[in-house]
Amino acid sequence: MEFSFTPEQQAFRREVRDFFAELGPMPGFGGFDQGEDTARARAVERQLARRGWLTMAWPKAYGGQDAGQVQQLIFREEAAIAGAPLGQGASVIAPAIMLHGTEEQKRRFLPPIARAEIAWCQGFSEPGAGSDLASLQTRAVRDGDDYLINGQKIWTTGAFRSDWIHLLARTDPDAPKHRGISYFLFDMKTPGVSVRRLTHLTGRADLCETFFDNVRVPAGQMLGPENRGWYVALTTLDFERSGIDRVVSGQRVLDAIVEYAQEQGADDGVRAQLADLQIALHVGRLLCYRVAWMQARGLVPNHEASMSKVFGSELNQRIANAGTRIMGLYGQLYEGEPRAPAAGFIAFAHLHAVQATILAGTSEIQRTVIATRGLGLPRG
Repeated sequence: MEFSFTPEQQAFRREVRDFFAELGPMPGFGGFDQGEDTARARAVERQLARRGWLTMAWPKAYGGQDAGQVQQLIFREEAAIAGAPLGQGASVIAPAIMLHGTEEQKRRFLPPIARAEIAWCQGFSEPGAGSDLASLQTRAVRDGDDYLINGQKIWTTGAFRSDWIHLLARTDPDAPKHRGISYFLFDMKTPGVSVRRLTHLTGRADLCETFFDNVRVPAGQMLGPENRGWYVALTTLDFERSGIDRVVSGQRVLDAIVEYAQEQGADDGVRAQLADLQIALHVGRLLCYRVAWMQARGLVPNHEASMSKVFGSELNQRIANAGTRIMGLYGQLYEGEPRAPAAGFIAFAHLHAVQATILAGTSEIQRTVIATRGLGLPRG
């Protein structure tokens, strides 16, 4: 087995790294949540799209380059380390469209995603349906050639700045809860859609509640068969959980902690702790590389994606917690405070990491997937 990258892949990594270095610092952690920052984020994403980097592994027919999944992974790894503002269109919803969409849907939606012309948000969680997502109550009722959608979603990241939404709604209330759900794609400007922004622990307001009041969606914008949306959603979640960005975003935080520790002349105990975290980051990378290896062979990672997700999100919490302990009381000072170590970056990372083990499926959900689908253990 070859664990190193080819000379061509290493050259591509340097090219991507140099590109992000020229762009200058970016906030990362989805930090583009205000008007001017949103415009900048979209501009950066369009630059990446023009280079073909967002969709390198896609078929050329849909705006890709027919490149390998490893090449795509290298780009996303460097983008995450740089804190680049990548939307979820290319990495989350597009794979589901490729696997479950009609040819008409592929040709309609994939090229604009490849050009970074459409920003997407995800309408899955509801106030009463988070970890138990199949309990969702948003309804979609057939009305001629359309469906009328009514209900509410929550934690819809970036809904206020998104053009389209991919959403789960119940189309058969009498079916078992996993079998009466359908998957829809529609424009956020459709009459009846409203958005309310939510401020979370970090002080940013990129999470939203979204409300749907008789939203009319053409039947042709259902992804996959009626009442089989749960199984389409599992594909979406597998790709969402398998991204390397979740792991390597912790590298930026750890680098800031290491720099502080060096300036302060850290003792052997702190140095050993930081070395342990660096090793753990490398392990997380290898879990992501395994997922890319599977995708390169046409496989859809399932429990492997959950392994990557739970390890990466819990590791980010370990890194942020280590930073605040190492920096002491000053480590709690936030962005804008003159005495804040690392410009308050560690305090922000500490708060941001709280949600890491909840979003995209809690750690408990991930361990259940690993146990049942990976190890074949019984449910219950």
